Amino acid sequence: MSEPLWTIKDVSDYLQIPVNTLYQWRTRRVGPAGLRLGKHIRYRPEDVSAWVAEQGGA
Repeated sequence: MSEPLWTIKDVSDYLQIPVNTLYQWRTRRVGPAGLRLGKHIRYRPEDVSAWVAEQGGA
């Protein structure tokens, strides 16, 4: 079984950036890929980790 999906707050805490920055990144289509589930945004932890690695952070 895969890890539970992360909330935008979880990603904010992990990356140590403000939640508003993540919302801005989504609007500009930058940052880690998120999934819209109804009115909620969720992130796969492996997608966030892969995005960090692409940025040269891992």
